[in-house]
Amino acid sequence: MAKEKAQARREHLQKMRAEQKRKERRAALLMWGAGGLIVVLLVGVVGFYLVRQAEQTNLDAVVSVKYDAGQHVPGAVSYKETPPMGGEHNNYWQQCDIYDQPIHNEHAVHSLEHGATWITYRPDLPKAQVDQLKEVATSTGQQDYMLMSPFPNLPSPIVVSSWGHQLRLTDPQDPKLEAFIKRYQNGPDTPEPGATCGGPDAITTTADQAPLPPEPTGNQQAPMETLAPTPSESQQ
Repeated sequence: MAKEKAQARREHLQKMRAEQKRKERRAALLMWGAGGLIVVLLVGVVGFYLVRQAEQTNLDAVVSVKYDAGQHVPGAVSYKETPPMGGEHNNYWQQCDIYDQPIHNEHAVHSLEHGATWITYRPDLPKAQVDQLKEVATSTGQQDYMLMSPFPNLPSPIVVSSWGHQLRLTDPQDPKLEAFIKRYQNGPDTPEPGATCGGPDAITTTADQAPLPPEPTGNQQAPMETLAPTPSESQQ
């Protein structure tokens, strides 16, 4: 009788151990399954974010045109694009800055030749959106090569241009705006990369404040298109 009870206890213990092992295996499978699902979800979320980010900053809509550089002419120029993004221009470049009134195309194009990016917007663009554009223009880290001004009769509420490249936008918070600036400001197609976009010879007035200055003639000296100082030079 005692042997039967002992045998029954052993069998009961074996069943209990087997059941415990089954529970542990089931818990492990559930844990690994949940962990795998979390990994799959994370990969999916990251993948979705990267795809969406790539779509939002895609610059396939950029229009590119080849222009010869160094074509200085006096007076007004009739440009093919609105606003212009290359071609003939005045001998004086526009001081890179943010302007609240239109500037002369001929000066702005010269600044593009030096590597500037030019953000133009319709004069009736809401002030809140203009302020958003100004925030972009001052937060990209390249303010020394940034022009911004209103431009009548634009084909889109906002147009951003560099030498030979242009993109139309409707929203100042469109990620493509900063993507364009990062790619094309002083980019590989810049005819005179590193040339100054300021200095004493730069034009600082708007179109309503001063007419186009003529080309220098006779004993007049043309403006010096010097390279912008490096950070170490500017600190000396």
